[in-house]
Amino acid sequence: MQTTLSERARELPRAAEAESILRTCVHCGFCNATCPTYQLLGDELDGPRGRIYLIKQVLEGNEVTQKTQQHLDRCLSCRNCETTCPSGVDYHNLLDIGRAVVDAAVPRPLGQRLLREGLRRIVPHPELFKGLVNSGQVFRALLPDALQSKLPRHATPAKPRPRTHRDRQVLMLEGCVQPSLSPNTNAAAARVLDRLGISVISSREARCCGAVDYHLDAQAAGLDRARRNIDAWWPSIEKGAEAIVQTASGCGAFIKDYGHLLASDPVYADKAKKVSALALDLVEVLRNEPLEQLGIHASQRLAFHCPCTLQHGQKLGGAVEALLMQLGFNLTSVPDGHLCCGSAGTYSLTQPALSRQLRDNKLNALESGHPEVIVTANIGCQSHLDGAGRTPVRHWIELVEAALP
Repeated sequence: MQTTLSERARELPRAAEAESILRTCVHCGFCNATCPTYQLLGDELDGPRGRIYLIKQVLEGNEVTQKTQQHLDRCLSCRNCETTCPSGVDYHNLLDIGRAVVDAAVPRPLGQRLLREGLRRIVPHPELFKGLVNSGQVFRALLPDALQSKLPRHATPAKPRPRTHRDRQVLMLEGCVQPSLSPNTNAAAARVLDRLGISVISSREARCCGAVDYHLDAQAAGLDRARRNIDAWWPSIEKGAEAIVQTASGCGAFIKDYGHLLASDPVYADKAKKVSALALDLVEVLRNEPLEQLGIHASQRLAFHCPCTLQHGQKLGGAVEALLMQLGFNLTSVPDGHLCCGSAGTYSLTQPALSRQLRDNKLNALESGHPEVIVTANIGCQSHLDGAGRTPVRHWIELVEAALP
């Protein structure tokens, strides 16, 4: 695709990157075939090809409107189009560049600004978020259905973590919402890793990965969180921590992008590259270990929802399924497993109608094989799907840990 950036656009820090990505696109339209919002709305501008053209027009100096912003906002950032694209268009980075330019040019309505600012002030702060969740549970019956669905139905309390000190050590990101919405997930992961001779190091200074800020009109704040996490992890990295493990694939996808996003930072570029290289989803660690040592012979019937951040962002589609089947779990077939569930970080709050449609479609597919429980690898997907009040949804590592002898 030919493009001529405006003089103003050429002054952007990522101008060359944007131009390179735009020129990769050949306008074939294969991306629309797997785009969730295009499938629902049937509007060219609500598919990747249309959004690429909107960003191209903005960077070439055309007028930026609220309609432009709306079509970019509706994108889930699921990156399914990247998996489909035969030309290798780096869509998610182009979208980040385009959104930053559009958001700087088009003031949002007051309600949207308050919602986004409120989410940024609450979600990345674990203690504040936990307080609100606990208060919500107390007054649950008085809350409207939309808020009740955001609270965990049956959050398993965190069991004690191992206190052993192993020669092999990994860092683990605690996350910002998972400790409240699914408190046993990281504890279960630590116990399974301990059985395999690996100790988990947690850092209170490294909590939110930065994705919430970055995707809610505050890219600079998101990158500042990334820098703080790098600083918090660096002493353990220098002492030989062999990986930075994430049990939430959304966080993992973002941390694996630190090296790219901070490549021009003279202080953090090298460290960010190292952190991204060490960042591993939990399944990447476990699949390389002697799982027979766990002594698991499970037979439970499960449906696995593979989060977009795992299969499209980290290219790990099929990895968890293979591990679960190796351990004896019975996995059902899930039609259209490549499609997004509609969670997409805070998307279920900023685009609730589209999000609910995608959630219901995804649950119909997941339940088609009549599983006892649905498992996933990302707290956002887990909370969003479980909020429908249908088949229970849990993180897959909790079921593995529960099956330990």
